Amino acid sequence: MNDTCRDLMLEFRGVHTWYGSYHALDDINFEVARGERIVICGPSGSGKSTLIRCVNRLEKHQQGQVIVDGIELTSSTQDLAKIRSEVGMVFQQFNLFPHLSVMDNLILAPMWIRKLSRRDATELAMHFLERVRIPEHAHKYPGQLSGGQQQRVAIARALCMKPRLMLFDEPTSALDPEMIKEVLDVMTSLARDGMTMLCVTHEMGFARTVADRIVFMDAGKIAEVAPPEEFFTRPRCARAQAFLQQVT
Repeated sequence: MNDTCRDLMLEFRGVHTWYGSYHALDDINFEVARGERIVICGPSGSGKSTLIRCVNRLEKHQQGQVIVDGIELTSSTQDLAKIRSEVGMVFQQFNLFPHLSVMDNLILAPMWIRKLSRRDATELAMHFLERVRIPEHAHKYPGQLSGGQQQRVAIARALCMKPRLMLFDEPTSALDPEMIKEVLDVMTSLARDGMTMLCVTHEMGFARTVADRIVFMDAGKIAEVAPPEEFFTRPRCARAQAFLQQVT
């Protein structure tokens, strides 16, 4: 499909980010079509998490444009609130409120931001708890759950806002190995349903199975973009080749 005809969900145009003199993102130009699944990988310190966190302005870009579903991300609080309400994010840490039950964690944002009634928010929450396969834990507290279960709650919480775009920032990195698969299974299911996703991960099996494109970053730059089969079998840049030898 011609790029000018694509239904774009996300655009980076000449994006730069600095932390003091450190150039964290260096001239990022990239587009994500609606329904596309993108996996971002690369060595530590390459700018992966900074890139994904710029999408909802958890990190600020100092130059260039970030455009989410047609809205440019600026310092305007009104635009920022609108974008954040449409973009779900799942972090390395679960970031659940420990003093609230699973159900109360899930219904808080839909009630306050979407203005749903408690009844409607509860029905929505149960739907997504079933979606991530833990409805029986609705009335437990986060501390009573395993790490994998807590991360699935975090995914359900993000889904309760019915986001147009989901961001995953190394969502399995804090999990024990036996808990990783249950979270990746949920993410794979979302991908198959057509959710637009950007995922920073080192889980290369997941990347190969789910991604439409792999974005490889190095030193704050996008060094390579390719479909999974091409990236894993014929990576073009030497840095990607060295990276794959370490993680596959």
